[in-house]
Amino acid sequence: MRRRDFLTALGGTALLAKANAQQRRPVIGFLHQGALPPPSLTAAFRKGLVEVGISDGPDIRIEDRAANGEYDQLPALAKDLVDRQVAVIAAELLPAALAAKAATQSIPIVFLSGSDPIKSGLVSSISRPTTNVTGVAVMFTRLGAKNLELLRELVPQATVIAALVNPINPNAEPQLNDLQVAARPFGLQLVTLGASNDAELDSVFPTLSQQQIGALIVTADGYLISRQDRLVNLANRFAVPTIYPLRQYAEAGGLMSYGAKLPDAFRQCGNYVGKILKGARPADLPILQPETYELVINLKTAKQFGITVSPNLLALADEIIE
Repeated sequence: MRRRDFLTALGGTALLAKANAQQRRPVIGFLHQGALPPPSLTAAFRKGLVEVGISDGPDIRIEDRAANGEYDQLPALAKDLVDRQVAVIAAELLPAALAAKAATQSIPIVFLSGSDPIKSGLVSSISRPTTNVTGVAVMFTRLGAKNLELLRELVPQATVIAALVNPINPNAEPQLNDLQVAARPFGLQLVTLGASNDAELDSVFPTLSQQQIGALIVTADGYLISRQDRLVNLANRFAVPTIYPLRQYAEAGGLMSYGAKLPDAFRQCGNYVGKILKGARPADLPILQPETYELVINLKTAKQFGITVSPNLLALADEIIE
């Protein structure tokens, strides 16, 4: 064989080996109920992978599927990931997790959910899941009392509080139940408002003054998160004191947020996905829960509302945006 032909053949073999290696890389399917997460959360997920020795690119490939708040699309998106025979499915928030669980009983699933994972039907045990499902539960459904306590400290004159939910989200009812139970000892009246599309969202705020609503709680939901800027602008335009479930709302101009540290949850999710790729079984990975929650107050927005934030509330804040 001539030297030139030999080098050509050698180069072709190397390219074929590289292509085969790329094909053998495990694929992580990431199913999102809302829009794709911001780069900071994607980076946190990848950090979790790196912590167990897995790097995106050389070791694995990530394929995202986002329903953008259209929850009826989730079953088809989950089936697509199953048909592609991904190694693991990461599922962001409850509707995505339920769709993934319905789509496969063999591919490992790592969820990131705001609900109680037992009550929602994801797992039967916190300490030892028994199926192909495990994950991180940030427990938005247990924060009703704290949300109401913080709102009462911020606007003590408010006696009617509204809760904004996406009625098609299966996590809406547990969040509402939590808030209704918490409202009774405070002597507060809780009004439920629903929005699952932009037209409904826009129509909510003009009616608040007619119902004498003094403050608003925005519940955790993928569609509402995907409309973060629109929601914050509406609340600020109509001067409705509002508490949100995630700090990103406060960073976008929202008055106050209280909830889990989402980057930590994404990192933990990535960590579990990495462990499964290295051979761990979901059944041996207990459900993770946040140890702490964070309160963020936007003082600039408070001043726009004419609200004086009490020294006690300022002392409780993990971060104050000025």
